[in-house]
Parts: sequence; C-alpha cells; structure tokens
Amino acid sequence: MGLKLLVGLVWLLSWLPFRVIGALGWLLGQLLASLPSARRRIGALNLERCLPEWSAADRRRLLRQHFVAMAQMLLEYGYCWFASPERLRRLMRIEGLEHLRALDGRAVVLMMPHFTGLDLAGLRISMETPVVSIYSRQKNAWLDEFFRTRRLRLGTGIIFSRQQGTRAVIRALRDGYRLYYLPDQDFGRRDSVFVPFFGVDAATITGLSRMAAVADAAVLPCYPRRERDGYTLVIEPALADFPSADAAADTARMNAVIESQARRQLHQYFWLHKRFKSRPAGEPDFYARG
Repeated sequence: MGLKLLVGLVWLLSWLPFRVIGALGWLLGQLLASLPSARRRIGALNLERCLPEWSAADRRRLLRQHFVAMAQMLLEYGYCWFASPERLRRLMRIEGLEHLRALDGRAVVLMMPHFTGLDLAGLRISMETPVVSIYSRQKNAWLDEFFRTRRLRLGTGIIFSRQQGTRAVIRALRDGYRLYYLPDQDFGRRDSVFVPFFGVDAATITGLSRMAAVADAAVLPCYPRRERDGYTLVIEPALADFPSADAAADTARMNAVIESQARRQLHQYFWLHKRFKSRPAGEPDFYARG
C-alpha cells in the first residue's frame, strides 16, 4: 500500500509546472544535503578524489547543488510516468538530432552517462527512433512490473533485464532498434578494465566497445542538460574510428568523453554512487571508514 500511495503522490506532482517542481526540488535537496547520510559521505569522497584541485568549500557547495539536482530528478519522475507525448516534447528538447538522422539504416548506440534527467531523455528519444535499453530488476515484484510498464507506455521501445545478457540486445540492434546504453557505473571486476576517470582508476565495463564491434554500430555520445524551463538532450556526433581492436583503449576513450560531458555540468552528474568501489589488486577500499 505504501508504494501505491507514493506512486499516487508522484502522479499529483506530474501536474505541477516544471519551475514549481524545480523549486520544490531545491527545498528538498537543501534539506537532504544538510542531513548526515551514507550517500552524502560517498559523494564527498568521490568529489575529493575527482576534484583535488578544488577547495573543500567549493566541493561542499558542489555537493549541495548535486543534492538539489537529484531531488529535482526524483520529483520529475511523474513526467516520465504520466506526462503526455506532447508535454514530453516540450519538457525535453533535442539538440543534435541530425547526427542520429544521418545514421538511418545503421545500428546505433546512444551512449548516455548517469546524469539527472536520463530517464526522461530515454523516453523522449524513443519518440524519435525505436529504442532498446537494459534495466536492473527490482526486488519488489509490483514495483518491477510498474517500472516496466511505465518505461514501455509509449510503445516506442523494448527493454531487457541485465540478467538476460547482451545477445537479445544485439538482435534488437540488428532489427533496427537503437541501444540507449548507460556504461559508467561500477559493476565489479567481471568484464571490466581499470581505466582513468577524473584521474582515478575506475572499474569500467567494456560492453560499449564489444557490442559496437559485434553489431557494427556507430556510437553517439549524449547527455541531458537541465535548464530553467526544461531539459535539452544533447546528441553529439558519432565517435570516429570506434571501436578499435583494443577494448581497453576504447573504454578509456569512453571515460574521457564522459568526463568531458560531466565537467560541463558537474552538479548534474551522479556523484552518490560508489563509482570506485572495485579497486585494483593491492589497493585499499576507497569507501572504508578510517
């Protein structure tokens, strides 16, 4: 019952104007940033390691801005789940759609890092081209089914669970779906290499390089940018000479692209995830308490 009440609250929020949601998110984010929590500690450690040239005060200010952006994203899920297609078009503009249009008839991977607004962007791009995406199953069966139906509500895409592996995704790419792919979290050592991210060795899956090679797919980096009156989904030109014969080099290049995108809007990148949880042999746990 608690989950259904929460969904009902999100439905009510979906009727509010974008700027009102932004103001409510600012209040909620300021509150969350002020409360001691494990996530606040993780964010502070990530920023300390990734932005050592910044002063401690500047990193604290950035972390507070990030909590606001995260709170705004959470309150905006009502748009993802309930907004009409017409409203979605107004809320999420697209810049660089011509780069995708130029690849009509070819397999494409839309490389989307973990920025606030990524779910809204995924739904929006599915209105322009059929999309396949990968999701993590929820432990709660009702919640898992709800998320699935909401993601598929426009009838413009298909989704596969991470547990289903990549074969189904490759088939979908070959059938004309474009893959909306989020490659920048720590999934452990399996199928990963340690390559730099903000100057720190980060366990990073090589899936982008491998799937692009198998499907002969072009890779278009993209990211959502939150603005005062909505979002802009930025689609960048396809990566040249990608993939190469060196999956580790490709993955390092991918991280460099993501870092470049993140530096344009640092407060909108996901800093509360244990991005450096897996460590090279011999290195201590980055998040262990001293």
